[in-house]
Amino acid sequence: MAVVLRFSERFTSMYEGQTVGVVIPAYNEAGFVGEVIETLPAIVDRAYVVDDCSTDDTWSEIEAAAMRVTAAAEMSGTAESSAAPESVGAAESADTADSAGPAESAGAAGTIETTAETGVSGQATVSTAETATLHPDGGGLDGPPIVTVRHERNRGVGGAIKTGYRLASEDELDVVAVMNGDGQMDPTLLERIVDPVVQGHAAYAKGNRLDNPDDRAGMPSWRLFGNGVLTYLTKLVSGYWGMSDPQNGYTAISREALDAIDVDRLYEGYGFCNDVLVHLNVHGFRVEDVPMPARYGDEQSHIRYSRFVPSLSWLLLRRGLWRYRMQYAEAGPRRPYVLLLAGGLGGTVGLATLGLAALTVGIGSAQAALSLLTALLGALFVTLAVTLDRLHSRTVDTDRYEPVGGD
Repeated sequence: MAVVLRFSERFTSMYEGQTVGVVIPAYNEAGFVGEVIETLPAIVDRAYVVDDCSTDDTWSEIEAAAMRVTAAAEMSGTAESSAAPESVGAAESADTADSAGPAESAGAAGTIETTAETGVSGQATVSTAETATLHPDGGGLDGPPIVTVRHERNRGVGGAIKTGYRLASEDELDVVAVMNGDGQMDPTLLERIVDPVVQGHAAYAKGNRLDNPDDRAGMPSWRLFGNGVLTYLTKLVSGYWGMSDPQNGYTAISREALDAIDVDRLYEGYGFCNDVLVHLNVHGFRVEDVPMPARYGDEQSHIRYSRFVPSLSWLLLRRGLWRYRMQYAEAGPRRPYVLLLAGGLGGTVGLATLGLAALTVGIGSAQAALSLLTALLGALFVTLAVTLDRLHSRTVDTDRYEPVGGD
């Protein structure tokens, strides 16, 4: 029978010679997040648990679980310090990315003080404070294996992950995974998620529940349809045409990729995962899908679709144009960018004048016919731009063993 060590029972640190961190964003996940923390596998060197201003008992459950993990580590003989958590005090979130500054660490007392660049800062005096607590057990890294952070204002799942990313980047962890606090992500799959990054086959790995019929069998039909639509739109916007299931938040990223992308610029809502993919392609990193089964339980979705759909649509439009500009206007072949702009302009003008002609001179008029032709030419130009992008862009290496960042 195989024995799976938990985070609190590990006897060695590092995984394949690399340090592994896990960011756990949580919003109103009481009843779930504690188990997520306590069932983290032994490959994890440090966990960053971020409570995004929950209104239930999530924070107390996070603190209690962290205490239990620390106590279990002491019982197993891996701890070198007291099980009682040490409080950092209040921490202030950055209102804007532009206010970010360098991070500092104050080590002697076992506390950490960081600036707005990491998403938390020491001794806040304003109402947007966050509370960070350390739970030291003397793990493989210098400092605590569990860092808990509490946002005073809700910043969205992306904002919570960004806080964890900044802290992990400051700690110089080799690989940083994300495992949501709702219990949907099987902790036994974490090794499969981080393996492509640890082994150097990809700079970013993510779960994929859609390609295999058996994996998507547990996904409700309406979720399957929505994820299918978002998969195509994200392929179009990100340029990763071999990718599926972009909304899958079970991910792992290398230190190199995390340092390269602008974390402050990343979207803070539920479009965070889509935005990360766009930034990764702009910087030339390879991405890999890792097949995994869909897993749903009693957790409640916090997505408000009346806000999610328009905000994500606007994000994808802006990021798609930005990627085309960065990859095809400022570097590389210009034809896709020119075709996209010409096609978008032609299509918009054509449809607008077609509607005007239908209201004034009639749909069968020469003006309407010319407008329709303009719109069709615009659509053709956009199609050509997308085709060229698909030929030029990097693909997702679902079969592995391709060098990171290679074409």
